Amino acid sequence: MSKQIFPAEFVFPGHPDKLCDAIADSLVQEAMQREPRALVGVEVAVHRDHLYVTGRIACEGAETIDVEAIVRDVYRSAGYGEDWLPVPEQVTVVSNLCLGPLADGEAEFRELSDDQAICIGYANNLAATNHLPVEQWLAARLARRLHALRQQSPELGLGPDGKVLISIGEDHTNEVLSWSLEAFSCSLQQRIASDEVALHRAVRLAVEEELRAAADKLPGLSNQLPERLTVNGVGAFEVGGPEGDNGLSGKKLVVDAYGPRVPIGGGAWSGKDFFKADRAGGLHARRLAKTIVQFGLAREAKAVLGWFPGDRSARLLSVTTVGGSPVDGNQLVSHFDLSLLRSGTSFPVENLADIARWGHFTNDCFPWEQIKML
Repeated sequence: MSKQIFPAEFVFPGHPDKLCDAIADSLVQEAMQREPRALVGVEVAVHRDHLYVTGRIACEGAETIDVEAIVRDVYRSAGYGEDWLPVPEQVTVVSNLCLGPLADGEAEFRELSDDQAICIGYANNLAATNHLPVEQWLAARLARRLHALRQQSPELGLGPDGKVLISIGEDHTNEVLSWSLEAFSCSLQQRIASDEVALHRAVRLAVEEELRAAADKLPGLSNQLPERLTVNGVGAFEVGGPEGDNGLSGKKLVVDAYGPRVPIGGGAWSGKDFFKADRAGGLHARRLAKTIVQFGLAREAKAVLGWFPGDRSARLLSVTTVGGSPVDGNQLVSHFDLSLLRSGTSFPVENLADIARWGHFTNDCFPWEQIKML
């Protein structure tokens, strides 16, 4: 079998889209802390020093949520301040939120889907990558490593915004899988007066170290760098974040999930509570796929769930496996609770902003990553 190439990208917390996702999920977090069955469906947009938030938050004391304070906290934690615009305290927050309590009886109806959705979950049998595609796992690792340069090497003059793009070569010969980093590019926000040569050197060393560590963890992954590493390929990148581009929550759906190798259902997760079908279904579908590979039933698995308005539980639409025996999806789901009640009460976690920034599947400690049947 010839080598196949699979790309993946990841973005930093200061990227305008991820800034929006983190703000949207911080609002979800605040509402859930006030009322476990809070209803949250919000979207966030940014451009320069303006932020727009729309949608509905229904929970006890929703009218008293300090939206502006939450927005400014997320800007600060992403790295914005006097050194990098916009300054959080100077951001104009334009809110068109419907704020108020849940309507009479609405708390009980949270267990019913209020929308339709198609949700896809994926997993492979690579425990070292937490069952993610290798390219997506490595792109996330490299992004974290390069993002850390901002604190580790302040002399580089790095800002909050950045992107990583890689291509992985996957070779399947004689039933043995191997991988190699075929291409690497990053765009890192940096002061124009800073040393570009030092940045190239720091990036190369960081990628080299991280690739070695990843290869030690994943047998079959080469620790060899590609011939060329591209850093800020179009030149100086000083004006970034909301100052350089507009941003919108829910735009990085492929980054949020599994990378471009795996299709997605299309619904955003950030800005929606865990009773919402899109978010609940994506996590339930992941649990199904991960169970299949962890039980040794296949090398790869993809589960497709569907929600019809009024459903209490997701409907299994299909299960696709690679490298294993056929899986009886209906028998499998009989051992799972795929209800909105389960996701709404068991999946909420602390620090949703960090999950919005770094991914729902990059930590096997999250509740939806723990495989527990009925």
